[in-house]
Amino acid sequence: MSRQSLAARTGDRIAVSLAYGVIGLGLAFLAIPLVITCLMAFDARTYLGPLPPPALSLHWFERLVSQADILTSLRTSLILAVFTTVLSVTIGTAAAVGLARGNFPGKAALTSAFLSPLIVPPVVIGFGLLLFLSKAGITNGMARLLLGHVIVTLPYCIRTSLASLLGSDQRLTEAAMVLGATERQAFWTITLPLMRTGVVTGAIFAFAISIDDVSISLFLSDPSATTLPVTLVSNMRAAFDLTIAAAAVVLIAVTALLIVVLDRVVGFDTVVGQGLFRS
Repeated sequence: MSRQSLAARTGDRIAVSLAYGVIGLGLAFLAIPLVITCLMAFDARTYLGPLPPPALSLHWFERLVSQADILTSLRTSLILAVFTTVLSVTIGTAAAVGLARGNFPGKAALTSAFLSPLIVPPVVIGFGLLLFLSKAGITNGMARLLLGHVIVTLPYCIRTSLASLLGSDQRLTEAAMVLGATERQAFWTITLPLMRTGVVTGAIFAFAISIDDVSISLFLSDPSATTLPVTLVSNMRAAFDLTIAAAAVVLIAVTALLIVVLDRVVGFDTVVGQGLFRS
């Protein structure tokens, strides 16, 4: 083996080792805070002490479910997330069909406008919505939260539905209409099933983002409608205890469940772009 080949192989091994090291550091950076949060949530002590805890207990979770403000805000968050998901999926699916099948002036600008909340800071969106809704006379907290959450989750539903629709064969819909189906029948029997992956993915993203949102909810909440993350932030500022860690574990469990559902229903390979139609 020549020196050049040996040097090349050594360089490849070093590059692979560095790549694995960077990946490992990234995973550790993401996982260690979750592990610490879980340890704190199951800490048997009644105060915040050094890790690891001497014993494990569920008393922080018992305290969590015994606080009326947290249970009320959890109920508000769940209701809000459900309505946000329904509205975002409905509007996003319709918008995706129009953007994919339509051919009109300003189509690119309209697409960019729909997706702009992905790049605008949530704090800016929340503050702008607060000023606009106050001028418009909309004072109901639940209505303001719903509008804000739909704005930030709609781009995900549009993007995922649009990706599925652009990756499908439009000739299938045209063939159905040639065989006698109306546009409505072709949509429900051909187009929508082809979009199923994008619609389900967008719905899961919308639910997860809505139930976990803090930035926008801080601006739009009021005493009659406060989400769980806002309540946790308020409690943390007032009197920090490990009830917040228990609530964080609950949110982690919900997110993990959504990931499992996403993998079972559509699969991660499909989500990242595999399985699209190729002519």
